[in-house]
Amino acid sequence: MKENKTMDEIHRGLLKKFHTLCSVLGMSDDEKRSLIEAYGVESSRDIDTHDLVDICGKLSAQAGGHKQQDYDKLRKQCMAAIGSWLKMCGRESNATVIKAIACRAAKKADFNKIPLERLRNLVYLFNNKVKDHDAVDDVTTEHKKVVFLYPTESGLKHMN
Repeated sequence: MKENKTMDEIHRGLLKKFHTLCSVLGMSDDEKRSLIEAYGVESSRDIDTHDLVDICGKLSAQAGGHKQQDYDKLRKQCMAAIGSWLKMCGRESNATVIKAIACRAAKKADFNKIPLERLRNLVYLFNNKVKDHDAVDDVTTEHKKVVFLYPTESGLKHMN
C-alpha cells in the first residue's frame, strides 16, 4: 500500500509539472488536448506515469530553449513598442495600460503568460503601426517651401 501512495505522489507531481510546462510553452487548450489524446486517453490524469516522464522530458527540452532573458527582452520591447504607439496617438501611457493592451491583443489574461512568438508579433505590429502612421503623414502633409528673397535694383529675387 505504501508503494501505491508513493507512485500516486509521483504521478501527481508529474501532472503538475506537465501542466506547468504546457503553460510555460504557451500551449493552448486545444494543443494540450491534442497532446493528451495522442496517448489514447481523454484526460492528462489517465496518462501512464512512464509516459508522463517522457512527455515532461520533451517539454522541458523545448522550454529550456526559451531562455528567461529572451522573454524579458521581448516583454520590454513589446512595452516600448506599445508605448510609442500610445504616444503617437496622444494617449496616456503607463505600465498598467501598456500591459492591458498587450494582453487584449494576445488574448491572454496575464502579460507574463504571453508566448515568446506572440510577444515578437506584437513588437512588430505596434512598431509597424507607428512607421505606417509616419509614412502616411509624410505623404499627406503639405510641406511648405521656404523661399528666401533678397532685394535687387530690379526688384526682389529668390535664392532657391
